[in-house]
Amino acid sequence: MHRILASIALASVGLSAAHADTPDPQDWDAVVEAARGQTVYWHAWGGDPRINAFIDSVGDELQDRYAITLEHVRLADTADAVTRVITERQAGRDSGGAVDVIWINGANFASMKEQGLLFGPFAEDLPNWPLVDTEANPAVLVDFTLPVEGFGSPWAMFQMVFEYDSAAVADPPRSLDALRRWIADNPGRFTYPQPPDFLGTSFLKQALYGVLDDPSILLEPIGEDYDTVTAPLWEFLDEITPNLWRQGRAYPANEPALGQLLADGEVDIGFSFNPGRASAAIADGELQDTVRTLVFEEGTLANSSYLSIPYNAANTEAALVLANLILDPEIQARAQDPDVLGFQTVLGMHLLDDTDRARFEALELGIATLPPEEMGTGLLEPHPDWMTRIAEDWAARYGTSQ
Repeated sequence: MHRILASIALASVGLSAAHADTPDPQDWDAVVEAARGQTVYWHAWGGDPRINAFIDSVGDELQDRYAITLEHVRLADTADAVTRVITERQAGRDSGGAVDVIWINGANFASMKEQGLLFGPFAEDLPNWPLVDTEANPAVLVDFTLPVEGFGSPWAMFQMVFEYDSAAVADPPRSLDALRRWIADNPGRFTYPQPPDFLGTSFLKQALYGVLDDPSILLEPIGEDYDTVTAPLWEFLDEITPNLWRQGRAYPANEPALGQLLADGEVDIGFSFNPGRASAAIADGELQDTVRTLVFEEGTLANSSYLSIPYNAANTEAALVLANLILDPEIQARAQDPDVLGFQTVLGMHLLDDTDRARFEALELGIATLPPEEMGTGLLEPHPDWMTRIAEDWAARYGTSQ
C-alpha cells in the first residue's frame, strides 16, 4: 500500500472517464430521480443483530422516502467485498458491478483507493455534508493517516472502550501496564478476538501504542526498522498469552463472541469499538447490569467508518442517496441511541437546528456509557501497513496453536 499519491492521481483519471454519464451529486434532484426504483446492494459486516436491524430500518426509510430497495449483503470480512470488485475489474466488468456500497475503513479503504476502485470524490457534495463536524472529528477526513478526499462518506465515529464487570473487578486497569499486571493476577479472565479479525488486530495496535516510547512512528508506513519497533509488542504478548482465557490456545472469533464471554462470566474484561455497546446489551438483557466501561489514561484508538462506492457500481445514484440519508440527523440520532446501536455521531450539534439537536439531547446514553467529556484522548489509527503486517505476524507466532 505504497505509492499513494501516484495512485490517487491515476484513480481520478480513470474514474472521471468511467462515470462520465453518472449524475453529478451537485445536481441532487437528478440523482434522486435516477435512483427511484433502483436496488442498492450494501455490503456490510453482518455479525451483529443490532447492526443488521439498524440497516433494515435504513432500508425502510429508503423505500418510504425514495422508492429505493436496500439489500444488505452480510459480510464476515469487508475484504470479501473488496476482492469481489477486484475480480470484476480483472474480468473487464467496469460497469454493472455487484457491489454498490461498502461499509469500509482502514486497510480495505486504502487498498481500494490506491487501485482506483472507488467512485468519487462525492462525499463533500452530499446535501447533508454541511452537518458533519470536521473540526471536532478530524478522523472523518483522514482514515488511518490517509486523506479520504471525498471517496468515502463518514457515518459513525468509534473509540475503543474496555468493558468490565464491576462486581468482579473492583479496581479495573486503566493503562496497558496495569492490564498486563491484572492479567497475571487473574489468569484466564481476559482475551481478545483472533486476528485478523478487526477488533483483535485493533487490540494489537492498542498494545503497540502502549509499549512504544514514541508511537508517532505508527503514523508512517512500515520501514526497515519494523522488527525493532514491534519487538516490545511480541514480548508483551509472550508474557500475557499463557494467562489468557484457555491459556491462549483458543480465541473468540469476533466482537460478539468476546461480548458473549463477558456476558457468560467467562472473562471479566472485554472491549469494543462502540462506546455504547455495553449499555445497549444491558438494555436488551444480554449483559449483566454491573458492567461498566473505561478508557486508558494514555488514550484509546479512535476512527470513523465510511460508506464508499465502487467505481463500477450498478446503482451509483441509489448509493449516493443512501450515503446522504445516513447523515440525516434523525438516522444519526437513532444510531446513537444505546437501545439501537450506541454509535457516536459524526454530526456537530452546533450545526443542527433546534429540532434535530433536541433528538440527541433527549437520548439516555445508558448506565455503562461514558459521557463525552470522559472519553479521553482518541489515538490516531496507525497507517494501514501496520494492521496488515502485525496480523500476519501474529498468525505466524500464535495462530499455529489454534
